[in-house]
Amino acid sequence: MQFDLLLKGGRLIDPAAGLDAPRDVAIANGRVAAVDADIPADRAARVVDATGCIVAPGLIDLHSHVYWGGTSLGVDADRLAAKSGTTTFIDAGSAGAGNFLGFRRHVMERSKVRILAYVNISFAGIFGFSQTVSVGECGDLRLCEPREVVAAAREHADVVVGVKVRSGKHAGGTSGIAPVDLALEAADKAGLPLMAHIDEPPPGRSEVLPRLRRGDILTHCFRPFPNAPVFASGAVRPDMRLARERGVIFDLGHGMGSFDFDVARAMLAEGLAPDVISSDVHLYCVDGPAFDILVCMSKLMALGMPLVEVLRAATQGPARAIARPDLGTLAVGTVGDVAVLRQRPGRFTFVDAVGASLVADQRLVSEGIVIGGTWWPNETPDHDETERFEAHPAHTHVEVAARHFGHRHD
Repeated sequence: MQFDLLLKGGRLIDPAAGLDAPRDVAIANGRVAAVDADIPADRAARVVDATGCIVAPGLIDLHSHVYWGGTSLGVDADRLAAKSGTTTFIDAGSAGAGNFLGFRRHVMERSKVRILAYVNISFAGIFGFSQTVSVGECGDLRLCEPREVVAAAREHADVVVGVKVRSGKHAGGTSGIAPVDLALEAADKAGLPLMAHIDEPPPGRSEVLPRLRRGDILTHCFRPFPNAPVFASGAVRPDMRLARERGVIFDLGHGMGSFDFDVARAMLAEGLAPDVISSDVHLYCVDGPAFDILVCMSKLMALGMPLVEVLRAATQGPARAIARPDLGTLAVGTVGDVAVLRQRPGRFTFVDAVGASLVADQRLVSEGIVIGGTWWPNETPDHDETERFEAHPAHTHVEVAARHFGHRHD
């Protein structure tokens, strides 16, 4: 016996390795030890039957908000991990330099699942986000201090993967393009990519996109009007094509208000699929319309994106975006993070950020995950929560938190 865990009988889809075939995957000492057509079960201390399942690299959610308890929008990464097939959550700027240490000490270091992060250009991070309170963190430029961001990125270099800026009327008020320029300066000094959020103008998309460099991330790439990436006719705007040609990474970032089925159809029809599929999961979309990364991936499949490309955009794509080649693949010697998924047939109604519906005949569900060689089964009830999505636009933060987490938190 030489393996700690053996996933046997599954269909291995590893886009980074160009592999889609029946394969067994063995884990030892927290890393992938063997990938073969038939590994004897008696060589492993534990065997997980993956018959009828997709075995894939652990999913990487490039845009999430998991500073639970430290910000109003944070959700519990451990609670979502096995259910969503996610082994790495990347927090997209919940914390800034002023509260990053708390995020690290109280959430990252206590989490079973891996958490990495973009540090927000705003010193306070995202501090005023709810359905009843909306105070953009970049509305006061005194909070956008590049020197503090660079210092935080260097101090926490092992977990910081980039700089985050939220630009637009909601996140920045009347500050316009200034937060983006300050964030770009910080990212350049730190030698890191920038993730740029665009909500409603100002600034307009045409001001932000030309500033982004190769390897920078445009999140909410299929967002609705205004600041949509397509004209009313459905034609893709030229600045989006130029950004793709320049090497800007397109990230879905579904969230509460940033994914439009019609925009997605137009972009996909022109060959502009997202490089990365992420959920932008937070307290105000974790119970719909985003739910988690698997629901977002299922929506893209329903829109015609092939399964292998959907998996690539949740494994190899985000791993490249954060320059972590040890993640997003199951090549021998890499980190033993695995998602065991199933394509469930049925009738599923998905809803986008503007309330439009899409009916699909299948969706991806998780049987469980492997993190560092340890099997973590999905033990959530076997039902489809997407059918029961109901918006609660007037609920207070306390009511939303109680509905999702319960009334007491020990």
